[in-house]
Amino acid sequence: MQTSSIQKSWQEANKDYLLACLEPVRVALRRASGRMTEEASALEVVPELPALEHEHQAALETLCAVFALSPFERSILLLCAGVELDSELAHLCATAQESTQIVAPTFSLALTLFSASYWFAFSPVAPLRFWRIIELEKGQLLLFSALRLDERILHYLAGLTYLDRRLANLFQPLTATSSLAYSHQAIANEIVATWAAAEGNSLPRIELYGSETASERNIAALVGSLTGQRVLLLQAAGLPTGAVELEEMLHLWEREVLLDGGILFLDCQSLDQGHVANDAITRVIEGCAGALIIASRELRHWSQSALLAFEVRKPASDEQLVIWQTMLSRQPVVPVSLLRKVVAHFSLDQTAIHAISANVRGHLALSEQAQLPEQIETVLWDTCRSQVRPHLGNLARRIAANATWEDLALPEMQCNLLRMIAMHVRQREQVYETWGFASQTSRGLGISALFVGGSGTGKTMAAEVLANELHLDLYRIDGSAVVSKYIGETEKHLQQIFDAAEEGSALLLFDEADALFGKRSEVKDSHDRYANLEISYLLQRMEAYRGLVLLTTNMKDALDTAFLRRIRFTVQFPFPDAAQRAAIWQHVFPPAVPVEHLDTTKLAQLNIAGGNIRNIALNAAFLAADAGEPVRMHDLFRAARHEYAKLEKTMTSAELEGWDI
Repeated sequence: MQTSSIQKSWQEANKDYLLACLEPVRVALRRASGRMTEEASALEVVPELPALEHEHQAALETLCAVFALSPFERSILLLCAGVELDSELAHLCATAQESTQIVAPTFSLALTLFSASYWFAFSPVAPLRFWRIIELEKGQLLLFSALRLDERILHYLAGLTYLDRRLANLFQPLTATSSLAYSHQAIANEIVATWAAAEGNSLPRIELYGSETASERNIAALVGSLTGQRVLLLQAAGLPTGAVELEEMLHLWEREVLLDGGILFLDCQSLDQGHVANDAITRVIEGCAGALIIASRELRHWSQSALLAFEVRKPASDEQLVIWQTMLSRQPVVPVSLLRKVVAHFSLDQTAIHAISANVRGHLALSEQAQLPEQIETVLWDTCRSQVRPHLGNLARRIAANATWEDLALPEMQCNLLRMIAMHVRQREQVYETWGFASQTSRGLGISALFVGGSGTGKTMAAEVLANELHLDLYRIDGSAVVSKYIGETEKHLQQIFDAAEEGSALLLFDEADALFGKRSEVKDSHDRYANLEISYLLQRMEAYRGLVLLTTNMKDALDTAFLRRIRFTVQFPFPDAAQRAAIWQHVFPPAVPVEHLDTTKLAQLNIAGGNIRNIALNAAFLAADAGEPVRMHDLFRAARHEYAKLEKTMTSAELEGWDI
């Protein structure tokens, strides 16, 4: 409230000052229009300018100082402002030019009205025209061209400041968040210190690189807050590509910097090396006035200009925990142990943590009853999952993981291996970070498992069970969409997958992995070399990935040996024996399906894999539904005959023994 009062007081004082400065112009126009006798003109006394009792001087004086306007140029500025602000001055201007139509002043009138006039003030390189303070009416002789004060300048003189409307569709203001991770605060502090120590007006260009778009913007906003400058975001993809339009934008931005200061934040995150805007980016870096911060995904050599680069990483685990505790400090029911668990599985920046915390606080506030710890954990965990679900387009498909351990029909050894995989994912943070294994080496920390077995033996279902057990999302990677014949595209797709999945530690399922992870070959041409590079890149990303990577194959020998060495778990999925097939039949129908007189022992005689069993059960359910009856053995027999025909197999007498069909 106090700040608003001071601002209003300055605006009133600025208005009085501007009106007082217009009085000499009014006197000059009265003389030129014949409205004042020689005696009255000699007695006319221009009032003294009022003093502004504020730390900021009048907008007029600031503008004249910033653009180095001479007394004559200052008078032209006031003349153009006066006809916009005062109807009497507009009428006097028309009378002085002996016309009722021409109310806008001209250079000719200015030469007549003011002393110490000179021709250079009208040139395109003089401040008034160079900085677009005044605009000329087209199609007239220069001397008699109508002069119009730029609207942005007019409002600035009146004490109102805003971003020029010609820039407003390209530039958006950035505001600082309530808190930043201390590693990001340290980057902002170093930028401010670097600029403070810079000699002259040439500030080093800053490049923030990394995939943390929100964090980079927050750092830039904090730099603006610390320096008392506004920060304006410019998306590089929206830069004008035409040379004339680009220079016009840069010129207007330079004028904005001179008027109100500002830091330009150029966001290049969405651009690749060959984007059409890259030339425009180079021009902005080399020709942009004032402070400039560039954000890019990777460290780039944009131009010959030296750039001071800072890598912006996601807040470390301990930083994330502090942010969580700060945001949920008013919720004593959220235990620290739960927050540690969240940090171990979800790698989030402060923007995401703020949003999720607000959602959780809102949910708890709506509840009329005290929440149980399990309910709080479910709300927080599910909110985190929904917020960080990656956008992978056609590269992967999210699978609803509803399968449980009871749905698996595997030997005990395989089930124990799967439970051990889940345990490694749950305890990853404890072992790597708290106990310090990650400080010894960065290699081999990724958790990966290879599922080996024929089609239908339960590999995908096991992946669903793990995702359900860990309460994490499961994504099946489409190998045909990932692999590209174009050099470098496969790595780009893989980077997109791993980067997008990293926040939520999603389970990545590479089905038929031998297509992607095949053996590296002897380099005979450039295609072999780049194929080997793709495999090496996969190895690197798998080792660094904080989630679980699952590979399935029925051709283990086709996999590259380097992969096999670095895979932590290998689970063999054998063809199910009769006992396992019977267990599958016992759980294959949902509870709501009506069944009657099913003999799982006889059904287990069908020598087929679990995937085929599920197909038979589903087809039998449709047959029963169409007949309006429960599922019976004859429905399963018909469905089994169809499945065997699809497999190009014939039912043996041993499989049909004892069937009353």
